Amino acid sequence: MSHERGADDHSQHDQHSAAHSAPGSADHGDRASHDKHAGHSVAMFRDKFWVTLLLTVPTLIWGEMIPRILGFTPPAVPGARWIPVVFGIAVYFYGGWVFVKGAWGEIADRKPGMMTLISLAITVAFAFSVAVTLGFHAMPLWWELSSLVTIMLFGHWMEMRSVSQAQGALKELAKLLPDTATRLENGKPVDVPLASLAAGDLLLVRPGASIPADGVVREGKSAVNESMITGESMLVEKHEADPVIAGTVNGGGSLRVEVTKTGESTALAGIMRLVSQAQQSRSRAQVLADRAAFYLTIVAVSSAVITANIWMALGASASFTVERVVTVLVIACPHALGLAVPLVVAISTTIGARNGLLVRDRRGLEEARNLTTVVFDKTGTLTRGQHRVVSMKTEGIGDDDALRLAASVDQDAEHSVARAIVASAAERTLAIPKATDFQAIPGYGVNATVEGRKLAAGGPNLLEKLGVVAAPAIRAFVDEAGKRGEGIVYLVEGTRALAAFAVADAIRQEAIEAVQRLHADGIEVVMMTGDAKPVADAVARQIGIDTVFAQVLPEEKAKKIKALQAQGKCVAMVGDGVNDAPALLTANVGVAIGAGTDVAVEAGDIVLVRSDPRDVPRIIALSKATYRKMNQNLWWAAGYNVVAIPLAAGMLEKWGLVLSPAVGAVLMSLSTIIVAINAQLLRRARL
Repeated sequence: MSHERGADDHSQHDQHSAAHSAPGSADHGDRASHDKHAGHSVAMFRDKFWVTLLLTVPTLIWGEMIPRILGFTPPAVPGARWIPVVFGIAVYFYGGWVFVKGAWGEIADRKPGMMTLISLAITVAFAFSVAVTLGFHAMPLWWELSSLVTIMLFGHWMEMRSVSQAQGALKELAKLLPDTATRLENGKPVDVPLASLAAGDLLLVRPGASIPADGVVREGKSAVNESMITGESMLVEKHEADPVIAGTVNGGGSLRVEVTKTGESTALAGIMRLVSQAQQSRSRAQVLADRAAFYLTIVAVSSAVITANIWMALGASASFTVERVVTVLVIACPHALGLAVPLVVAISTTIGARNGLLVRDRRGLEEARNLTTVVFDKTGTLTRGQHRVVSMKTEGIGDDDALRLAASVDQDAEHSVARAIVASAAERTLAIPKATDFQAIPGYGVNATVEGRKLAAGGPNLLEKLGVVAAPAIRAFVDEAGKRGEGIVYLVEGTRALAAFAVADAIRQEAIEAVQRLHADGIEVVMMTGDAKPVADAVARQIGIDTVFAQVLPEEKAKKIKALQAQGKCVAMVGDGVNDAPALLTANVGVAIGAGTDVAVEAGDIVLVRSDPRDVPRIIALSKATYRKMNQNLWWAAGYNVVAIPLAAGMLEKWGLVLSPAVGAVLMSLSTIIVAINAQLLRRARL
């Protein structure tokens, strides 16, 4: 995975503090050297703008052009002719020097860009005005220099403000953690700083408090708001032995939580690293925009030189010629082009994080719009990875009654199938009665007395032992379940089989909706699993999957992905296990289920915080919306310059249409603002 520096590093240094320890941030020093806003902040440009604006006002009032255009006489004050000079020089060194320093950095890196163009424009205007002040016969450009610097500072302030807001995901995540935690020491609550927490500490989390570290509930019951981490709006019930995540908010109950992970090891810190990585990784569109900005700088400087030569050859005045040169340099600043992609990507990364879609590599998000095939791992992705009752057949008893009685008999049993019966009854919120006289029959099942009835539960061997023959309807049900590879548990009373339960890895209901959405987008859905073909085919039929790869060995998964790609398909792989990692890396887009292993998460381009397959079509929707905005911004930013540069050079001077440098700066800033507003509209995208 490439985690090079993108052109979106506009944010303040404190916004990158979390990134310094993040994976892929080893090249931070290189990024800083190339960052046109290194050491800058929103507040700095804001303050410089307001001070420069105050310095510009006297320059405009006592300058030559504005009084002439508006037809007024400025107030007579001693030394009035020096006011534009003094204030113009102050504007250049106070407000304009930030651009000159930026230009030196670009030239030193051999990457001339917008800072170079701005500094050329204001330096040419400054040098020309100094020459006029010292005796050269022409009209000085102090007022244009001042207004140009002021407008440029305003444009940069707005740009950095937009990018800073868009890249607020890291700050928002950091704010989720409380400043202190309440640790129980010898049973007494003591407030301690987060840095002092260690694995094994027992914390008291009061109602309404943020959970300070990842941990496990050891005592108490509550509902926790995890929406800020997972995007899930519903409160999540927490009981003893349930895991909790740092940064989530406790509800109305009091919890005692044993710390399992702190600091950089927590899920929240991992999310912050992923968001930081995504904002640093470069997309193909960004590479294109950077290259275009570089060539536009060359075109602008060349156009300025050609403009100067042509007007001088035509006998134009020095003042007019310099104005044309300055206007060309100003209006050609690739500011909008430089902002077109980074701002869209920063916003899309933030939108993704807020919706539980963590983008590790932006190229993965960019490629998602081209997907033709999505391959899902079965266990833990399309299914829960936990056995449940998936269907049942009863004889002379209701379904709920049969399930609650079977759960009562099985509730003290240790077998995983028995646990599936109990868990299924609990999920249906059935009241499970207490059983007495419980007895395990090794190899056959269990029996117990429930509500005065002697009942037994177990597999086919139990029926043989008890000499029970199931009713024809139950036998037919069992045969069908066997074809699907599902396990069977019988509920028996005396010599009669009351019910048969088919037990299998439970399908996520969300998977059915996810497949329907992908089909609606014209995308083929494939399931890949190591399970036997009958089991795999049964799951595929229930979910509506097109193609099934069954009995696939772990080392063969990547080969299956390559085979699909060889057919010309753009493939996404969605998985959560260690053996999915090679396939995730091989696919055009690797999507890791966040609840899965760390290896799978590290291999994926995009991480789903929730174990929800419906997030896959959401990724595609976000990718398409992001690409549309990038394209719109790039076309506007590039197309604007095609029209603006000839106009700035004075091609329409014959018809009286001439742009001053200040008007050029206004148009350039307007172009940047349009791009920024258009990027912000991405927030309206529906995933």
